[in-house]
Order: sequence, then C-alpha cells, then structure tokens
Amino acid sequence: MKILLTGGGTGGHFYPLMVVAEELNKLSDEERIVDLHLYYMSDTPYDPELLEEQFIHYIPIISGKLRTTMNFKNIILNIQSMIKTSFGIVGAIFKVFSLYPDVVISKGGYASFPVLVAAKLLRIPTIIHESDTVPGRVSRWSGKFAKRIALSYPEAAQYFDEKKVSVTGQPVRKTLTHPVRDGAKAFFELPGDLPTIGIYAGSQGSRAINDAVVSIVPELIKKYQIIHQTGAADYDDVTTEVRIALGDDTHRTRYKAFKFLNNVQAKVFSGAVDIVVSRAGSSLFEIAAWGKPSIIIPYVYAHGDHQRKNAYHYARTGAAVVIEESNLTPSVLLGQIQQILESADLYSAMSAHAKAFFAPDAGRKIAIEALSIALSHVEE
Repeated sequence: MKILLTGGGTGGHFYPLMVVAEELNKLSDEERIVDLHLYYMSDTPYDPELLEEQFIHYIPIISGKLRTTMNFKNIILNIQSMIKTSFGIVGAIFKVFSLYPDVVISKGGYASFPVLVAAKLLRIPTIIHESDTVPGRVSRWSGKFAKRIALSYPEAAQYFDEKKVSVTGQPVRKTLTHPVRDGAKAFFELPGDLPTIGIYAGSQGSRAINDAVVSIVPELIKKYQIIHQTGAADYDDVTTEVRIALGDDTHRTRYKAFKFLNNVQAKVFSGAVDIVVSRAGSSLFEIAAWGKPSIIIPYVYAHGDHQRKNAYHYARTGAAVVIEESNLTPSVLLGQIQQILESADLYSAMSAHAKAFFAPDAGRKIAIEALSIALSHVEE
C-alpha cells in the first residue's frame, strides 16, 4: 500500500501532514498492515529529519507560486512561475505514474498543484485538508474532484460539496500538544518565575508585531518576561533595537529573542509562556492545544482575508482577543496584555475556551479515512 502526501513548502502545510503520517504508521501497526509505504512530494523536503523519523520517502518536484498582487515585478515572476509549474506538472505525472499510490493526501499550497493535476489525470483518489475559513485556490480547485475533504473550520464547508466534507479540526504535532512546564523558563535562561509573554508569529515573523513589541519591551519587563520569536528576516534589527532601548536596564535578561523555534524549543516554549501574541494561521491550533489565552493580530494581505476570518472565529469561542493590524499600536497591545494577565477570572476563562477548541484526534480521523480509501483502491 502506497500513500502520497503533498503540500506547499511551509510549516503550516508540512507539519499537519507529518501528524497524519504518524497516525498512519500507528494504524499500520495496530491493523498489522505490513506493506504501508509513505511518500512526500513537494518542492522542498522542509524538515528532512522528520521525514526520516516518520519513514517517509521524499520525492522532489518543481513548482512555482503565483502572486495575487499585480505589478510589473510580480507579472514577470508569475510568468516564470507558470513556466516552472508547467515543467513541474509534466514531471509530476511521470513520477506519480511510476509510484502509482493508492491515495493522495494534500494540504494545498502551490507545491501540491502539480501532484494534484497528476492524481486527477491518473484517477488516483485524493483527500484534501483545508486549514483556513477561506480555502486557498488549490484546495478549492482540487475539492471538485477530491474523494474526501477535511476541514479545520466549519465555515469552509460552503466552498465544497457537503457530501464530501468532514470537519476534523487541525492536526497538531504531538510534541506540541503536551507542554513541558517543569524547568521550561529555566530552559530559556529566564531569571525568574514571572508571567511570560510569548510572541509567536511563525518562522517568517511579522514586522508589524515586532515593531509594536519592541516599543513596549522596556515597560513589559518591569513585571513580565518575554520570549520573542522574531522571524529570520527581522532578528538582527529587532535585537539591535531592543538592546538600545534597554541599555543598562537591570531587567534586560527578562527578554529573549529567537529567529525561529526548532521542535524542542517550540515544545518548551508552549510550557514556558502564559499568554501568546500571534498571527492567525495554523499556529492558532497549537495555541489552543496549549490552553493559553492569546492576542491574535491577523495578517491583512492573506488570501481571501482568511487570517482575519480565522481570528474572529477563534475569538468568538472566548479563547482570544483580536487586534486588527490597522489598530495595532504599542499602547493597545500593552493594554490587552495587562488586562488578560492581571485578571485571574478572565485568564482562566480564556484558557478553558482554548482547550475546548482543540480537536486532539484530527490527524487520526484523516489517517483512518486515508487507509479506508487506500484499501478499497488496492482491492480494485
């Protein structure tokens, strides 16, 4: 039995697929399926060590990303991307035909498009998972021929055939669903046991969030500690600005900055922080798994305004508050942080709502459906 995983080259696409892969391996052991083989096809392996850990064979393909903002530079880039994607489709057809998997599981994104074209042409059954309230272009297109469609948000169901849809929630890495609390703050060399603020905007970071945080660091470290994941692009600027702003402040060691968080750091981060400031991508489901109150600042240029819709859906549960980027000022962010951390009743309620939002069995549900389809395909 062969199962092919595919998705765009971001953590939001990659890691949920790895959760499904982990569940597939577990089910294989439980059901004594001895011939299960897993493959991942994308334009980058993203995390080769994790692929190896889950016994997944990586198959490279070529793909290009289309930009939605139209200017001269993006028009040229889109032409180049279309040429790359055309070559990628031809290559994917040959590679998928050679492999001929029993089912394809897609997380969408530009890198999955050539694989999905090949699966459609070769009549290979497909499952897609959509993480946002507004599906991406590839998911909406592939949903027309997919056999099953798994969703993180019920709002996305309106874009698909309801007979195919199941609201499963978002698969979250097991390493992030059980926060490490003992020694977590010491792990980050924080000097005390003060309430700790986590700035968690993904590996790409966010200039808007970083600027607001930098402006209030001197005020925050009077009562709190901060673990700031800045993103690689902003790290040097942010750390320089904070160093200048803090000068010889005796509490400057209460602030720690990182370009990104690896698997171990992310697991400990989840236990170290008491509140999270984040964008509104797949990180929302990780924050919910931790049971942490959060302040969500959606990215304004996300396709279909999906981050804003994700954010407000989550906030309606009572687990978070939303600050629109147009309203994001240092004083507004500082006020929201203080309000949540300094009200025990509010903090407790938000934490409970976050835990209630998390669906711990999402990956297993998708894996069970994939195995069922794959077994039917094998029998045919």
